[in-house]
Amino acid sequence: MRDGVAPDDLVPDGRGNQRQPSPDCPVEVALAAISGKWTTLVLRELSRADLTYGELKSALPTVSDKILADRLHALTGRGLVERRVRRGFPNRTRYLLTDAGRAVRPLLVQLHATGTELQRLTR
Repeated sequence: MRDGVAPDDLVPDGRGNQRQPSPDCPVEVALAAISGKWTTLVLRELSRADLTYGELKSALPTVSDKILADRLHALTGRGLVERRVRRGFPNRTRYLLTDAGRAVRPLLVQLHATGTELQRLTR
């Protein structure tokens, strides 16, 4: 037992006891979902509201257009974000979190708390 957590509590099933990285390890799945610079910030903004590309760009003014487009494409491909087009003149495209995207929110909250604690402990 370490830090009050038994090894089996940390890794409750066999997928977490692998001896090398594996794409079906739940930790690897979670990390892959949020990987990439700016990804967590895009997810944060979309957790607040469904947004257009322009609204996202305004919320994150220093992200380049290429990176923002790449992140939205990747998050859509991972099933975390849905791109919804409303027909009209002009067409309006909004980005919104899927159920899977909303499931990432507690992970981001915990990562923030852990990062804050690590900053405190390592200064």
